[in-house]
Formats: sequence, structure tokens, C-alpha cells
Amino acid sequence: CLCFSHSNKRGTTMDYRNLGRTGLKVSELCLGTMQWGWTASEAAAVEVMDAFVAAGGNFVDTADVYSRWAEGNPGGVSEEIIGRWIKSRGNRDQIVLATKVRGRMWEGPNGEGLSRVHIVKACEDSLRRLQTDYIDLYQTHFFDADTPIEETMETLDLLVRQGKVRYVGCSNYPAWRLTHALWASDKNKWVRYDSLQPHYNLVHRAEFERELRDVCTHFGLGVIPYSPLAGGFLTGKYRRSGAAQSARAESVRNRYMNDKGFAVLDALDDLAAARNATVLQVALAWQLHLDYVTAPIIGANTVEQLEESLGACAVDLSTDEMARLTQVSSWE
Repeated sequence: CLCFSHSNKRGTTMDYRNLGRTGLKVSELCLGTMQWGWTASEAAAVEVMDAFVAAGGNFVDTADVYSRWAEGNPGGVSEEIIGRWIKSRGNRDQIVLATKVRGRMWEGPNGEGLSRVHIVKACEDSLRRLQTDYIDLYQTHFFDADTPIEETMETLDLLVRQGKVRYVGCSNYPAWRLTHALWASDKNKWVRYDSLQPHYNLVHRAEFERELRDVCTHFGLGVIPYSPLAGGFLTGKYRRSGAAQSARAESVRNRYMNDKGFAVLDALDDLAAARNATVLQVALAWQLHLDYVTAPIIGANTVEQLEESLGACAVDLSTDEMARLTQVSSWE
């Protein structure tokens, strides 16, 4: 549910929503930071984070592994940039800071995973890089088949009791694994997952909607979708006449550049024209109107890109418009 609003000097209004069943209030858009130190410089990252806060945003998401896959990037770079920004701005108590654990961060057999050994060290490392003594939302990045879920949840419970973590969430979990985790927490009276970060957008709905949506709704988990714009496909820069040139172009072409994907774009084009909005803004607005979605995760390399995404908060889709988008993108 919407709780209260913040208006910045540009007149943009940012609403706040409870994270699932918790009392924690987060902005309706979450700022993703995978690109910090990869495709966005630290100076650009600082400008975007400043603008996000000025618009009323308080929810910032990162991961320890960002962006270890890039040449010369050891991982932890995004966290370090955020940590320096928070320290320079003195705004730690105004930011809901989310990070993740699971990926490989050091050499050796325990350099990745969700074992007690890995989680405890990874949490300490993230706290140091973020220059803080607590993480608001600590998320397991994807599940670890080699570690009993009981070991993972008991370790997360320990971190909460120590005051190093306040809430815990998960990402990329299948429904059976998420349900197992919730059951283990309930049985043992440990902290439980209060959010899920799924891959979810207008052209990638089945993975979340088939089973995970019901689990989240029934057990009161907040839903924080990543890739809400389908790697850029839902920005309108990919057309039947050709694809935009980018690092993601080949993946987007293979996944979404088909008759169904273009039918979704056609509907977005029509609604964007009628609303005097952009395709990107209407695609984000569709998610913002879903009562089970807490905050889509948006990325931006520049303030201009951020401001276009923020404009989605002002796009008020009608019941008929929502129905059209839901129907044209249906997977059933």
C-alpha cells in the first residue's frame, strides 16, 4: 500500500510503500547500482544518487559481486562507491541500503555460496566497503544447492540478532526453495525472508507469475523486480527495423525480438502517445500499478536517464489500459 509522498523541487512525487509485511517504508522505485564502476564512473554515480535522493528516493540496491565480471574489477566496487557517497553526504539514516551475498568473492572452495563461513565473512566485507555498521536488507543473490537452507537461515538470523542486518530477502529463488526457507524459519523461529527480487517485466512474466507470485502474496513478501525494462527492450530503442547497438543487444534480440515482443511494444507505443509519456515510462508504470509489486529496480548511467524513469511515477494508467498491457503480454 502507499504510505506517504515526497515532492521535490521539480514537482515530482515519490510514493513510499511498506516492504512486504514489514513496517519498513521504501520508495516506489529502487535505484540499482550494478553499473557503478563498470559502465558508469564514480562521478556519474554520485550525480545519479544525489538526484535520486532529491526526488525522494531512499531505496538503493547493490551486491558484493558487482561488477566482478568486468575486466579489472575485483568485485565490491559498487559497494565502495556507495560507501564513499554515504559518508560524504552523511545520510546513512535516510537510506534503505540493500546488498546481496552468494557470488564468488575470493579464491578457494568457500569463496562463494551460502554457507555460514561464506556469509559471515562476506557480510563483514560488505559492511567495511559500505562504511556502515548495518545493512538494511541483506539478500541471498541466488540459491545454493550445496548448502542446507537451515544453515543459511540460521546464519542470517545470527546477523540480525547481532545488529549487522535488519531485514533479509532473496533473489532468483524457485518457489519450492523459497517455501522451504519460509518453513525452516517458521519452524525454528529464525528471521525469515521478507522480500524477493525476481526477474520480471512485461515480456518476461511466467517465471514469477507461475508460482512465485502466489507465494509472495500469501506469505507477505515484498517484490522488487529487476530488469523491469527487459535489458532495454521496453525502452523502445529496439524495433522491427533493427536493434540498438549495445552490450546487451544480442541477448535482447534472441529473447524478445519476435512477434509477441513487438506486439507488446505496439501497445506501449499507443499508450505512450495517448499519455504524452515515453515507452519506458509506461512499461514501468504497468509494474507500479500491480498491488503485489513493491519497487521495480531501475538503473541509470546519467541523471537524464534517471529522470525519465522517475517520470513513470506520474503515469496513471486506467483499468482498461492495464488490462490491454496484461492481455497483450500474457504467457498463459
